[in-house]
Amino acid sequence: MSETNATEFIKVAGLDLNILVMDTEVYSNTGGQCSKATQMGAVAKFSSSGKPGKKKDLGAIAMTYGNVFVASVAMGANTKQLIDSVSAAESYNGTSLIIAYAPCIAHGIKGGLRRAQNEEKLAVESGYWLLYSFDPRLAAAGKNPMKLTSKPAKIDVQEFLDNEARFAALKKTQPERAAELAAQLSKDLKARYHQYVALVAANEPQAE
Repeated sequence: MSETNATEFIKVAGLDLNILVMDTEVYSNTGGQCSKATQMGAVAKFSSSGKPGKKKDLGAIAMTYGNVFVASVAMGANTKQLIDSVSAAESYNGTSLIIAYAPCIAHGIKGGLRRAQNEEKLAVESGYWLLYSFDPRLAAAGKNPMKLTSKPAKIDVQEFLDNEARFAALKKTQPERAAELAAQLSKDLKARYHQYVALVAANEPQAE
């Protein structure tokens, strides 16, 4: 399901509905056009100079409803977290949303899509993609519903960006702009990680 359709279903949160978003960060079914899910600096159709703005955080939007099970997963990075998330989503009596990082041909991964699993691992290790879950049942039981599986970035995000043509292409045509967008993206990703750390802390049950 696309992010746009998922957002519409989430608006009627409460239905016993399982939603899986395969996040390719472009409109894959119509030729790889830029979308709200496209990351800053990525080259896509209708964004030949690299997308200037931030990627929409669908998971954060869904969590604001409070009664939606949400998980962000990447099979190549952490298979157990993906399986646990799918199992929890299936058992949840309400709306559940799983957002799965999905490398696609439009990314131009070095070595092709046979390297997709490794690319997912790089995405998580660089902080480009976060692994987390939000389970409303835990909040109802007086526990923290928010779990951040991702650790601080182990590698520079530039290593991940250089491995994909959608980012590397801009370095050839507009190197200064590519460097500017990559630097801003790196800042944004670090800030996002700290925001999610703060979100975990904010969801800690208060002692009576």
